[in-house]
Amino acid sequence: MNFSQTNGNQPSATLPEKDLMTDVLSSQKFITDTYNTFTNECATPDIRNGFMSILNEEHQIQAEVFDLMKQRGWYQTPAADQQKVDQAKQKYQNERAKC
Repeated sequence: MNFSQTNGNQPSATLPEKDLMTDVLSSQKFITDTYNTFTNECATPDIRNGFMSILNEEHQIQAEVFDLMKQRGWYQTPAADQQKVDQAKQKYQNERAKC
């Protein structure tokens, strides 16, 4: 953690950029999860549409933060094994067919 003098009296703590971005990404995940719940529970189409608009904006912010962190090497995403991808796809296609 870095410390800097604010007005000569008390030091203020500043987070390293990586830690700050990690916190922002975690916050965006929480926000989108919350807005998703609100959207699912709206009683009227107008309110639901309003929440959908906000939810889309929050997802865009989350994607931008994620992409930036990934570009800087702060968020590692391993490549998916194609066999596992195919298995998951088949599983959910089967579940969807049951509906």
